Amino acid sequence: THENYLMNRKVPFARIVQHLMPFLVTRQIYTGSGKVGTENNAESCEYQISQRADFLETEVGLETMHSRPIINTRDEPHADPEKYRRLHVIVGDANMSEVATYLKVGTMAIVLSMIEDDFIDRDLSLEAPVLAYRKVSRDLTCREPLRLKDGRTLTAVDIQREYFELALRYYATLEPEPWVPDVLARWESVLDRLARDPRTLNRELDWVIKLELIESYMAKHGLGWTDPRVAMIDLQYHDIRPGKGLYGKLEEAEAVERIVTDDEVSKAIYDPPKDTRAYFRGMCLQKYSEEIVSASWDSVIFDLKDGPLKKIFMLEPLRGTEAHVRDLLSESPTATDLLQNISRPGSGV
Repeated sequence: THENYLMNRKVPFARIVQHLMPFLVTRQIYTGSGKVGTENNAESCEYQISQRADFLETEVGLETMHSRPIINTRDEPHADPEKYRRLHVIVGDANMSEVATYLKVGTMAIVLSMIEDDFIDRDLSLEAPVLAYRKVSRDLTCREPLRLKDGRTLTAVDIQREYFELALRYYATLEPEPWVPDVLARWESVLDRLARDPRTLNRELDWVIKLELIESYMAKHGLGWTDPRVAMIDLQYHDIRPGKGLYGKLEEAEAVERIVTDDEVSKAIYDPPKDTRAYFRGMCLQKYSEEIVSASWDSVIFDLKDGPLKKIFMLEPLRGTEAHVRDLLSESPTATDLLQNISRPGSGV
């Protein structure tokens, strides 16, 4: 799963690398999806935390298909390039757990905010990040020490707790967004339980859920880790087709923790978030679909049949929200009306 985050262009990339590297190496203890065996000529093991660990070979780089880096330098912001950088993250596993996904994105947003504000005042740089990434992935106890550049040794949980404690201090003087307190509470709870016994997270974290599922099946049928049926479970856990995937069956049995409901998921497919440009794009697709020939992150293209194609640019991600364009859309029953009205000062796009 690739992640993409919008960042302030003014933040030095060296600062991003310094503070993000230890975070990405260690966050797999709650974002890992679990993997049977190894690949890419990596050191052998029966089961590991992360699906991606064996494929990460360098610290920083542009590639995504070979010599994969922990921090990717691809920078295509799909927004005003003078103001924004796109941080392209390729180290994330394919999560099924809603809790793991929520923490993956929520903690990242918090850490990036601290990096943007130059708030992080401690250096957690690892001596060998690529080797550390693989070491963390193979440590199902989450207790193996990792060597830092300054000679200290900390576990993955210790390093994550350093970021968590920084976040508490960061928000002590700020008014947090509504989601922040819940992410912080879940982050702390997960780290506490990982330190005590990762197996207690068998309803919340993919790698623990999958591990217990596989071990139960192996015990029932007298199988070893190299049996092809075990490898099949590893894959089928992630099957997203209704009625096919093993994680879906666990959801049906209420054996895993959820954050959202099926109704909320269905609603989100059709109703765009109201606080970004996605609202304008989504409402255009609902209201003027017959006249739209293309819609992307930063533009919507209309064909009004009476001239050249018309392109509306959306280079500012925080414009085009419901607050900005509600009146514009209500006053534009047709696409022609929209294109006429949008040229007015204060139209919101």
